[in-house]
Amino acid sequence: MSRHRRPQGFNRTDRIADQIQRELSRLLQFEVKDPRVNLATIQDVTVSRDLSYAEVYFTLLGKGEEEGVEAEAVLEKAAGFLRSSLAKNLNTRTTPKLRFHYDTTPEHAAEISRLIDDARAEDRELGLDSDDSEQN
Repeated sequence: MSRHRRPQGFNRTDRIADQIQRELSRLLQFEVKDPRVNLATIQDVTVSRDLSYAEVYFTLLGKGEEEGVEAEAVLEKAAGFLRSSLAKNLNTRTTPKLRFHYDTTPEHAAEISRLIDDARAEDRELGLDSDDSEQN
C-alpha cells in the first residue's frame, strides 16, 4: 500500500464542508444581525470537487416556507460577507461561492408523520391496527 494513498470514505471536500458548516453556524449566530435569519440552522453543506461552490441547506426554527424563502434571499445577499469571513478561517487557497437553499425536509417529515398518525387512528377506530393487538 502506498504511503500517499488517501483513506476511503471521508475525503477533503467532506472535511471542508464540515468546517464551512461549523463556521457558518457561528457567523449566523454572532455576526449576522438580520432578524430574518437569526433562527437559521445550517443542516448540511455540500462542496463541489473543485471547491468552487458550496451548497448550503438551512432551516428556520418554528417558521414556515414563506419565511424560509425570505431568509434564503437575505442569505444570498449576505453571501459575499459570509464568504469573506469564511476565507479568514478556512485553510484553503480559494473559498467556495455560497449558494443557500431553504430545506423543507422537516416540514415534509412533520406532514408525513401527521398522515401516519391519522391513518393509525382511523385503523384503530375500525379495529384494524395490528400493532396494538400484538402488544397486548
